[in-house]
Amino acid sequence: MKHGASRILFEYWDEIRAQRPAPERGDIQPSAIKSVLGDTFILELAKQKQFRFRLAGTRLCSLFCRELKGRNFLVGWDDKDQQAVTAMLSAITKDGAAAVISFTGSTDMDQSVDLEVLLLPIRVQGEGCTRILGCMAPLKRPFWLGVQPVTKQKINNLRLIWPDDDDPIFSDGNECVPHFGTPSHRAVGPMEPRVNRTGRLTRPTPPKTVPIPNSRQVAHLRVVDGGKI
Repeated sequence: MKHGASRILFEYWDEIRAQRPAPERGDIQPSAIKSVLGDTFILELAKQKQFRFRLAGTRLCSLFCRELKGRNFLVGWDDKDQQAVTAMLSAITKDGAAAVISFTGSTDMDQSVDLEVLLLPIRVQGEGCTRILGCMAPLKRPFWLGVQPVTKQKINNLRLIWPDDDDPIFSDGNECVPHFGTPSHRAVGPMEPRVNRTGRLTRPTPPKTVPIPNSRQVAHLRVVDGGKI
């Protein structure tokens, strides 16, 4: 995460979830995140492949020069990127993952701005994770922002975050996450989930266990004649 608003919101979300996969909708207190409230939004899973803005901050609405309530979050992405975003939103609502997307927003006047969006799961009692708490903010604010609406979005990089993993979450500004890939500054684990080029979230199949003849299990070790493995 590169933007300060993303860091503030993630830290607040992580605090209120209190070791749970996700906090409840009622746990969120707007006054606790008032410094980033203008960039914050809540999405609602209305039906399959429709994630509608339920709430949106004033700075976020000014980015698109319109009220966003009721608008589908998937509007504005091209077909390939829309598939990838849909896969990530599904991972958030079904698996409790979080996600960060860096993208370029463009206007009909060919102006562009680099933005970051953070997406976090929220539970609703009796429904599961049918809400997503997020924030969206420009990395640098151009002079035309709020005058010309962003009409198209193009993904630069994206990342799924499993909040209880030990991987570093906050970027030092030099992080590079290739499109549909994983952070280039670290090795890819064989069991790490990936978003492939069709936009589907994939989880590698666990490697098969090779049977060892003439062996027996002792505690966490497998003992064979002549030593242990």
